[in-house]
Amino acid sequence: MTEHAPSCHSAGSSGSTGRPAGAGTPHPLDPLTADEFRAAAAVLRRDRGVDERWRFASVELREPAKDVVRAFRPGDPIRREARVTAWSRDEGVPYKAVVSLTDDAVLSWEAVPGQQANMTLDEWHEAHEVLIKHPDVVAALAERGITDLDLVLIDTWAYGHSLIPQGLQDRRVGWTDVWRRSVPNGNPYANPVAGLHFVVDLNTMELLQVEDTPPPAQPAVMGEYLPSLVPGLRQRTDVRALEITQPDGVSFDLDGHELRWQKWTMRLGFNHREGLVIHRLEYDGRPVAHRMSFAEMVVPYRDPSPDHHRRTAFDIGEWGLGFMTTSLTLGCDCLGDITYVDAVLHDTRGEPYTIENAICLHEEDDGVLWKHVDEQAGAEVRRSRRMVVSFHATVANYEYLTYWRFYQDGTVQCEVRATGIMVTSAFAGSPPPYGTVVDEQTYAPIHQHFVVARLDMEVDGPENTVVVTESEALPVTEDNPYGLAVVTRSHPVESEAQGRLDVDFASQRSFTVVNRTKPNRLGTAPGYKLYPNSAIPSLADPSAPFRQRAQVIDHPVWVSRFDEEERWPSGEFCNQSRRDEGLPQWQEADRPLVDTDLVLWHVFGIHHVPRPEDWPVMPVDVFSFELKPVGFFDRNPALDVPSSGSGHCS
Repeated sequence: MTEHAPSCHSAGSSGSTGRPAGAGTPHPLDPLTADEFRAAAAVLRRDRGVDERWRFASVELREPAKDVVRAFRPGDPIRREARVTAWSRDEGVPYKAVVSLTDDAVLSWEAVPGQQANMTLDEWHEAHEVLIKHPDVVAALAERGITDLDLVLIDTWAYGHSLIPQGLQDRRVGWTDVWRRSVPNGNPYANPVAGLHFVVDLNTMELLQVEDTPPPAQPAVMGEYLPSLVPGLRQRTDVRALEITQPDGVSFDLDGHELRWQKWTMRLGFNHREGLVIHRLEYDGRPVAHRMSFAEMVVPYRDPSPDHHRRTAFDIGEWGLGFMTTSLTLGCDCLGDITYVDAVLHDTRGEPYTIENAICLHEEDDGVLWKHVDEQAGAEVRRSRRMVVSFHATVANYEYLTYWRFYQDGTVQCEVRATGIMVTSAFAGSPPPYGTVVDEQTYAPIHQHFVVARLDMEVDGPENTVVVTESEALPVTEDNPYGLAVVTRSHPVESEAQGRLDVDFASQRSFTVVNRTKPNRLGTAPGYKLYPNSAIPSLADPSAPFRQRAQVIDHPVWVSRFDEEERWPSGEFCNQSRRDEGLPQWQEADRPLVDTDLVLWHVFGIHHVPRPEDWPVMPVDVFSFELKPVGFFDRNPALDVPSSGSGHCS
C-alpha cells in the first residue's frame, strides 16, 4: 500500500492520511504480503511441528533467480517462496527453511547447531518486562536510590561469543544496560546507571548474573532535548516558512513497487534485515544494478572500560534494519509532494504487522546541473533535480536516516545521516582518554560506524569486470619539461584473491565496474565508478574480538563472484558469533571475476570522536558514496533537461 501526502507543511507535524494508491502490477520481486507471512508460518506449524514454544526470527522473500527476473513479463505466472529462520526455545537450535507459498509445502528444513538466530524486538521488550520485576533487579536499583521503576529502561544487547561469561556460551544470552529517565518522557540516555548490568537467558527469560560495581557519583547532567524539559530554552523566532510545492504534481509514477522517474526505473523491496532494497535499477532501459542494499552495519565502541568493552553492535546481522524502521507518519522527515510506501514485517509468532509510511519518495531541487555563459549565445543554465528514496531506522539510542538519490545525469548517491543520542558515562577525577567530556563529569566514548553496502552490479548486463585505475605524475623529461604530465594506469581485478582493495589518496585510486563486452561509440567499456567518500580504517588489533567477527571492515572495497547464498558479509548468524563466516571466507575460493556476474561491496562510515555539540542530541553526521557513469554515455546525458523557465527562477 502507498500513500500520497501533499507536503510536510500542509500535513503538519502530525502527518496526513493522504489517499491510498492501487496495489499495482504483481512482480516476482514484490515483498511478502501479510497473507504470505501467515501462510509461511502456517506451513511450518503444520508440517514441522512449530508450536507456541518456537520463535520466528526471520521470514523473507526468497528472490527468484536473476534469469527468471530478467525474463519476466507482466501477466506471467509467479512462483513465490519464503526463507524462514525459526527456533524452539526449549531446544535452542535454529532451523532454516524454504517454504513454497505457491505449492503450500516445505522445500527444505535444515538445523544449524552451534549458531544463534538474530535478536528480535519481542525478546528485547520481554527482557525489560521480566527483569524490571525481578527482586534482584529491584534490590540493585533500590541500592542506588532508584525506586520509581516506570522511569527505568533496561536495554538488551547481543554478545560476541568470546565475551560471553564462562559456562554460558551454549545458551542464548544477552547483556543489558540500565538507563533512567529523570521525569516521564525525559531522555533515559541522559542518566546511565553505571556499573549495573544483567545477563539474561533469552529463551527462558531467566536472570543469570548481576554485575554490580560501585559507580562514581551521579553528576548533575542536563541531558534533555525536548523543548519543554530544557531549562531556559527560548526557541528561535526568526524562522519563516519554507514551502516546497509542485503545482503540476510529481514527475514520478509508482506502479505497485515499481518506481519510474524520468529515465530511471527501479523496484522497491523491503525485508527485516536490510530494510529498503533497490532492485532492477535501469537508466533509459539500460541496466545499472540488479540489487543494492545495506548488508551489515558494525558499531564498535573503542572504550575498554567495564561499561563499554562488550559494546559492539551488528545492527543488521544481530537486529535488522527492517525491524528497526520507524514510521514517517509523524514529523517532518520528508519535505515536498511526498508518496509514502508501507512495509509489512512479522513478529516472533509469525504474525504480520505494518510499518505505515516506511519509505518516503519525493523529488528535490539540487542546485545547478550545468551552466555556461557565452558572450554571444548568452547564458544556458539547467537546474538539477533528484529523485530521493529514503527510510529511517531507530536502533536504540541512534537513528540512521538513509537516502538513495538518483540524478538526471545518471549519478547514484547513497547517503546516511547518523543522529540520535550518544552513549555516555560518568567519571570521577580525570576523564578517561577514550572519549570526550560532554557534560559535568560525563564523557561520551569514541566509537565507529561501519556500513557495508552490497552492490550487485549489472552494468549493461551481467558480464562485468572491476577495473582499478591509478593516476601517476610523470617525471620531468624532454617530453615533459615542466612536470605537468599525469597519466592513468588501469588493471582488472581478475580473481577474488585480488578482490580486497584499499583507497589511496596519493594515486587517486578508483574502482569502476565496466562491461567490456559492449563497447560504447568511442570504443571504450561503459562503466560506473565508485566514489568512496567516507572510507575509514578499523584502527584495531587483528586479535580484537569485534575485528575477528567483522573482517570485512579491514578493506573499504571488496569484489566477489555472485552467489545467491552469499548475502551477509559477516556471516548469516552474527549473534554470538566467534569469527567472520562471510565475505573473507567466500573469497578463499579465488573464483574468476572477469566478464562475469559479480558483487561490489563498499564499507563506509564515521570515525566518531564525540564533540560537546553532539550532546544531548547530535546534529546529523553525514557519510556517503556515489556511483557515477564513466563511458556509460557518449556525452553529457543531461543535455536534454529543459530549462526551468524564468517564472520559476525569478
